[in-house]
Order: sequence, then C-alpha cells, then structure tokens
Amino acid sequence: MYRIFYLFVLAFAVQINGFAQNSINDYKYIIVPQRYEFLKEKDKYQLNSLTKFLFNKYGYTAYIEGEDFPSDLADNQCLALMADVEDSSSMLRTKVSISLKNCDGKLIMTSRVGDSKEKQYQKAYNLALRKAFETFQHLQYAYRPNEVVTSRSKAIAATVEKTKQQQEIEKLKEEIKSLKEEQQSAPTAPEPKTATSVVPEPVTNVGKNVGLNATLYAQPIDKGYQLVDSTPKVVLVLLDTGIKDVFSVKDSKAIVYKKDSVWIYSEDGSILSGNPIDIKF
Repeated sequence: MYRIFYLFVLAFAVQINGFAQNSINDYKYIIVPQRYEFLKEKDKYQLNSLTKFLFNKYGYTAYIEGEDFPSDLADNQCLALMADVEDSSSMLRTKVSISLKNCDGKLIMTSRVGDSKEKQYQKAYNLALRKAFETFQHLQYAYRPNEVVTSRSKAIAATVEKTKQQQEIEKLKEEIKSLKEEQQSAPTAPEPKTATSVVPEPVTNVGKNVGLNATLYAQPIDKGYQLVDSTPKVVLVLLDTGIKDVFSVKDSKAIVYKKDSVWIYSEDGSILSGNPIDIKF
C-alpha cells in the first residue's frame, strides 16, 4: 500500500515538474530586480548578483534590471520572466525561495525552499539561495519559442508602447497649453529690429493648407519665427515651446514639429497627424 502511494506521489511530482519545464522553456530571458522587497538595500548580501550568476551558471540567460538588454528584450520584456526571492526565515533558520512571474504577473514557477542554520546573515542567505537553486539546476532548461506566449508578449508590448506614446502626447499637449497661457498673460514685448529689409504683411487667413503648399522662409522674431512666402506674406508665426523642434502656432491650436528631418504642420496639435511643409531656415 505504501509503495503504491509512493509511486503515485512520484508520478504526480514528475508531472508537475514536466509542466514547470514546459512553462519556463517558453521564455528566453530572466530579469533579476536590483533589490528584493524584504531587504532595504540594492543587492544586499549580494543576493541579486548571486541570483543572476546562478541562473547563468545553470544555462539560463539572466540580466539585472537596469543593465543593457539585448535588442529583442529591450523591445519586448514579455520575453522574460521576472525573478523574485521570498524570505520565510524563522528564529533558527534562514529560508528563501525563488519565484518566476511573466509580464502579466502570472506565477510560472516557484523553487523549493532553501534553508541554512548559519548565524551570519550574508553566509546564511548565500547558502539558502544556492539550495533553492537546486530546483532550476535540474530542470534541463532549453528555450523553445511558444507561439501563444510570443503572440501574447507582442500584444502586451504593443499595448504598453501605445500607452507610453499616448502619455507623451498628453504631456506635450499640456506643455503647449501651459506655454500659450503664459504667453497670453505676459506683457507684449516690442517687436525687435531685424536685419532683413522685408516688411511682411500681417498674418491673414491662417488655416488648414492655406499658404502651406509653397516654400516658406523663416525669419527670427522675439520668442520664435515668422514664416513668409515669396510674396512676401506672413503665413505662420511659430512660437518657441521649450521643446526641441516643436513650435506652437500663434492664435491657433496648431503646432509645427520636426519628424525624421521633415517639418510637419498639425492643425489639431497632435504629433501623430499633420501635413509636411517646406521651411527654409
């Protein structure tokens, strides 16, 4: 009876181990944090460095957060599992285990609990971590791309990138709005004298595609440039925003910004839309 029970437990353990292997093999990298939650300092007792070292020693590819990642990992961190060390120490024993989660926060695998009776903390944590790593040492890990995981990773990475872009757009809009409010509330400075002999006409009928198909010539003015055509007539007045290669258009919501060496006029102030214009500075 005991033998049958033992064989059942062994078969169950092998099945669980096989599932863990298949899951961990779906991921190409492991990212180790700079600091574990239960410790107050980065790389305290060299646990983070030791975690990276042991993963690499046993055939994985591990990086500490903040290091230079390979290009595919830099573009898509969902290719990696996030490592964490959890402390369950008691008065008499130092105990730690290692968990691996994907970029969704789903727990993929947890190691055995490694322990030590050593009194000196650094030595105790070092020994306990090495014992916990016996789980990964015997997994015979080999990365095999999984179509489901890869597709999911790409979708998450695309969502994260889209969110970042939207946040940058909103931030830019707020900065431009704030700058325009400051300019409207500030006293009007007298127009500076310029070396040019051109006396342009006042800006008239500035709107979508009005006068923007021809080559425009930038003339420096206080806090920006005025763009004139060959008439010469002032087509646009560009005001500095404090952001490199981004100008707000006076008396409108439009902006002019530079993208890949091309100047773009955006009627609605969005950096994701607009029409190219030819400006000579």
